[in-house]
Amino acid sequence: MTDVPRTTTGGRRTPPRLAFYGDDFTGSTDALEVLAFAGLRCALFLGAPDRATLERFGELDAIGVAGDSRAMTPAEMDERLPSVFESLAATGAPIVHYKVCSTFDSAPGIGSIGRVIEIARRSFSAPFVPIVAGNPALGRYCAFGHLFARSGTDDQVHRIDRHPIMSVHPVTPMDESDLGRHISRQAPLSIANLPFTVFDAGQDAVDSRLRTLAGQRPDAVVFDGTTNAHLTETGRVLDRLAAEHAPLFVVGSSGAQYALTQWWHSRDGTGARSASHYDRFAAVDRVLAISGSASRLSAQQIDAAIAAGFVDIPIDASALVDASGWNGAADAIVASALTALRAGRSVILHTARGPDDPRITAMLDALQRHGYSREQARHEGGRTLGLRLGHVAREILRAVPLERLLLSGGDTSSQVSQVLAPGAIVVAARLARGAPLCRFVAGAAGIDGLEVALKGGQMGGADFFETARRGSA
Repeated sequence: MTDVPRTTTGGRRTPPRLAFYGDDFTGSTDALEVLAFAGLRCALFLGAPDRATLERFGELDAIGVAGDSRAMTPAEMDERLPSVFESLAATGAPIVHYKVCSTFDSAPGIGSIGRVIEIARRSFSAPFVPIVAGNPALGRYCAFGHLFARSGTDDQVHRIDRHPIMSVHPVTPMDESDLGRHISRQAPLSIANLPFTVFDAGQDAVDSRLRTLAGQRPDAVVFDGTTNAHLTETGRVLDRLAAEHAPLFVVGSSGAQYALTQWWHSRDGTGARSASHYDRFAAVDRVLAISGSASRLSAQQIDAAIAAGFVDIPIDASALVDASGWNGAADAIVASALTALRAGRSVILHTARGPDDPRITAMLDALQRHGYSREQARHEGGRTLGLRLGHVAREILRAVPLERLLLSGGDTSSQVSQVLAPGAIVVAARLARGAPLCRFVAGAAGIDGLEVALKGGQMGGADFFETARRGSA
């Protein structure tokens, strides 16, 4: 594990190379992982850090803000994102990255990437917004603007609209693989594509095609990527565009971090510091795992944890979102978890075991009986459930000191982390690609120093939870 970055005593600060906003907490730690493992000094905050906070961390190569816009409506984005983007631009970073899930799952009414681009176009001056879609390290590939992704359930690569997990996502199912078309359904945008065949033709061909595209005045350009070489070339282009139009606003997965760090390293050796200190982490006697994900992979991970000896505590989601009775439901969950943890057992709390779990429908039906539309029930139900799980986690951590907390599901990780409210998050060790073991810095008693893994429903192997408990040895 690493120490908190050094403290400075004031004076002129060197602007970070990159500032990013993650649309959920799991995606934010994914981006943080790439930067840290590339040898850059970086930290993740729950809001735009002020000068005093940055002074504590010393000079940082990258600054991240973990958000929850993946669960926001367009109106909520309009209210909250402009000031965030303004704050990130004010850091002096030449590139501001809006980090989305590598599967780009989003919808017109929730987590709209199109609305984000509309907001950014009003504040950033580049001729178009680059969209970085390829991320081979995570098994994500973009060809002629169409997104493909490996599935953890069968280890096969699927077109995203045929993906066994993302095509049936309970809130933002992906039914379109053409990212330009997918995003332009969310906002009236003109979106072009820079195909991988142009990347293969060399830098001159890339620069020529980009000049042609810029002349056509698109709002955004989807950058293909199927290989690491494509990403490195994307990093070169982003660096050049940022030199001409700083700060450059970029949308994309952590492929943007891979692109930039690979280019910086090839150009001048930036990030050459060894990251081997992240390779090992110790076992702990017990962990608390909370899963709010409905993916099939998460169901496999829950099954594996129970088989490994975790105490199984199913959660009635409809009871936990009930406005009048949720406190009693939460108290019962906390009591069951504390009994097991005090006996030295690891615990897995879960709200669903796969997309067909009847608890999902029961929660939506319960909210509809209270006047919600089906769409409102999916949106508000997921957010409320995450916040109530945060309350459960906080009460457990107050009662039993734990070294490690495991959170599964994008909305769950975001809402629980916001309830726990650490001062910052730093990377502690490698755990699973896209889901590192991190550490909370500062915050309430019982939170400072807590190791935490935040993972999306499609991340990690079947034994993720037990691997996180037993360590790297």
